[in-house]
Amino acid sequence: MLDFPRWKIWSILLILALGVALAIPSLIGEANSRRVGLGGMPRINLGLDLSGGSHLLLEADTTDVVRQRLGLKEEEVRSEMRRASPRIAIGDISTQGGKLEFMVRDVAQLDAAVDRVRGLTNAVGVTGQRDWDVTVVDSTRVVMTPTAAGIKDAVDKAMDTATDVVRRRIDSLGTREPSIVREGDDRIVVQVPGLQDPAALKALLGKTAKLEFKLVDITANPVDVAQGRAPAGSQVLPYPGSPGGFIAVQRRAIITGDQLTDARQEFDQTDNQAVVAITFNGDGGRRFARVTQDNVGKPFAIILDNSVLSAPNIETAILGGQARISGSFTTETANALAISLRSGSLPVDLKVIEERTVGPQLGADSIRAGIIASTIAALAVIIFMFVTYGRFGFYANIAVTLNIFVILGVMALLNATLTLPGIAGFVLTIGTAVDANVLINERIREERRRGRNVAQAVELGYKEASRTIFEANVTHAISGLIMLLLGSGQVKGFAVVLLLGIATSVFTAVTFTRMLVALWIRRNRPCDINI
Repeated sequence: MLDFPRWKIWSILLILALGVALAIPSLIGEANSRRVGLGGMPRINLGLDLSGGSHLLLEADTTDVVRQRLGLKEEEVRSEMRRASPRIAIGDISTQGGKLEFMVRDVAQLDAAVDRVRGLTNAVGVTGQRDWDVTVVDSTRVVMTPTAAGIKDAVDKAMDTATDVVRRRIDSLGTREPSIVREGDDRIVVQVPGLQDPAALKALLGKTAKLEFKLVDITANPVDVAQGRAPAGSQVLPYPGSPGGFIAVQRRAIITGDQLTDARQEFDQTDNQAVVAITFNGDGGRRFARVTQDNVGKPFAIILDNSVLSAPNIETAILGGQARISGSFTTETANALAISLRSGSLPVDLKVIEERTVGPQLGADSIRAGIIASTIAALAVIIFMFVTYGRFGFYANIAVTLNIFVILGVMALLNATLTLPGIAGFVLTIGTAVDANVLINERIREERRRGRNVAQAVELGYKEASRTIFEANVTHAISGLIMLLLGSGQVKGFAVVLLLGIATSVFTAVTFTRMLVALWIRRNRPCDINI
């Protein structure tokens, strides 16, 4: 008990000093930290409810997923039938009613077609179910029907991708500690602390940013295009630059946004207009070069979210894997488009169904209230411990004070976010931080009543109470860990502070106070203690 070597003493003091040093920048504020040369030190981030910011609830249109799956499966079926040897001749593919149907022209090839189509289906999870059912109707028609399990799996993957895309877009804004969490099957909660412009955030997150390059169908009749009709294999899209406001383009895309590696806002050197410079990956660059080389003199359309931005003529083959998108952009809109393209396109359309803006003044009031509550809690605990346990209570009070600094220091080191429930967890931690000292002191009292001397009583007090302290904190830690893993948003913020408080309070309340008591007993050799 009294054996505290010098290296151990210095290690404990060094850890505590480091915790205090890490907490200082968060306590004195960012401006004061820069003034005293601590601007580069890690700081605690404040959540939306403390610093203010924007809150959005996004809902996905999951019917898009079904339509996209049908379109992709149609391309896969056509490609698979072409690759067959001998080639399997099929009629037009229908996607009416959410099903994919086609007729095999040669009945002798029906079994081969069915086998190849079934090879395009996949198992869903470990259930053994397939994502598509394949049946034969009227001995010549193959019908592919998406299963409920397949649709659910596709929607789940699309929402995971959408969440990642939203996170990348927000990270590109340079915000700190945004919260992007899936809620239910088709919703995403977005909280961006410090951002007071929800309109710009909505514009950024609501843009699907599905970029496509397609050849213009120059054979289409302008009258038919104006009425929304296009030749087979083409489609009509809105285009403000055309006389009728619409243009016909081929359905098959030359290249898509999935083949981009970079997108940056730049200025055109000829007219100083804002443009978006894009760079393709190797496969996209080769395909773009081949198509432009084969179609010199013909127009191609640059399409964003099914709307044509521009339809320039291909003057010469575009080599090097780079291109520019122009379209009456401002610097802000060009930069927003570049961010969207870099982050990837959303697999589903997202609609804002709830929005809130929290002002910084409300957050300041919450911080002020939290500081007052923490101060009152700390003072009440300090007075109680000192009155009840005297010197040993004084040691516990030092441990509580240091525990506050260490928690803040560790949170800063982990770049954690402090929310209003986190402050509640902070206040709770202050109250429970002395539990260990109460158990230890009461145990020491019992040992003294049994007639043991001071050194023996203190040694047994710490030793016997440690088991109870460990078990109690393990149960607290299990609860906090469950909240951390299963909770989200503010619940997770509470759990972070609670878990950190458990770990640091055990260190300060047991190890640190034991060191103080050991040094005092070794130096003074008291015959009795007042506890």
